[in-house]
Amino acid sequence: MANLDAADVYKRLDLSNMIGRISELPQQCLQAWQSALDLPLPSDYSNVDKVVILGMGGSAIGGDLVRALTMTEGKTTVLVNRDYHLPKPVDERTLVIASSYSGNTEETLSAFSQALQTPAKKLAITTGGRLQTLSAEKGIPVFTFHYKAEPRAAFGYSFFSLLAFFQKLGLIAIESQDVDETIRVLEELSLSLDKGVSLKANPAKQLATKLSGRLVIVYGAGILSKVAYRWKTQLNECSKVWAFAECFPELNHNAVVGYRYPSWLGQKAFVIMLRSTLLHPRILIRYKVTGELLTEAGITHEVTDAKGDSPLSQMMSSVLLGDYISYYLALLNGVDPSPVAAIDYLKGRLAEAEM
Repeated sequence: MANLDAADVYKRLDLSNMIGRISELPQQCLQAWQSALDLPLPSDYSNVDKVVILGMGGSAIGGDLVRALTMTEGKTTVLVNRDYHLPKPVDERTLVIASSYSGNTEETLSAFSQALQTPAKKLAITTGGRLQTLSAEKGIPVFTFHYKAEPRAAFGYSFFSLLAFFQKLGLIAIESQDVDETIRVLEELSLSLDKGVSLKANPAKQLATKLSGRLVIVYGAGILSKVAYRWKTQLNECSKVWAFAECFPELNHNAVVGYRYPSWLGQKAFVIMLRSTLLHPRILIRYKVTGELLTEAGITHEVTDAKGDSPLSQMMSSVLLGDYISYYLALLNGVDPSPVAAIDYLKGRLAEAEM
């Protein structure tokens, strides 16, 4: 197993400096927030009652988190669409936002092309590609950012640009002090989880070590439901491991019954429960009782608590912790966290077939 305190491990395995991208998350968020607020949008874009966010993978998770933040406010309906087909109905009071890091994601382009045939308002978020070209041809506002990284490592841009647009259009109540607090929390957390902090004092290195060789299942609830999914995808793509995500309270109506068999799997599993002080009191009780059931079943588990006061800071601090853990687990697995060979292979095979 790799020594996470040895400098040569990072030089040998992290060939694309993924650790640098992770540590830059606070700056990504701030830059995206400020730049997106400065992008002019038509005045009627605020006259909507639903928003459809088109995206896949790392370009879609930002939409999930925005949706989680808006669910309690009831100002507009938000749908995240991961498909070739545009959901219905889409009308003149719908804002369709296409988010694609490369600008060439085929599912996103397919759904966006269908949106062009509707009276919906449109917006694009990308670094370039076909999405930027198509939007420019149609006179559609485009938020273009320049950040060279794996799409999942540009999460700060895809999420905080969306957040800024929602705030700008009056679709969400995010205050500047919430953003300021979130950036401060992320900066402090990043310093404590950096590769230069020894295993003895680094919670991310410690938890990654515990997860080595285990099947990871991440539990979340409320504002952390989709954060749990972000952990799952980061563990898949960075660490190259199987991982799954489940949400309270639904998992208490099914998953807890399945802890018994196969018994050997329970011995290899590790459940992480992402917890927030902002969750419903009954949900917090469910965390406690579920922990008791896991202990009774002999399944190793651990609770991680979100940092900060606002929903935004608690979401983002939990995201950053998961990003660091997935990175360190990749090194423990002896792999470079950046490449995604299976996805590249799949895209290559799809390119051989006609649309």
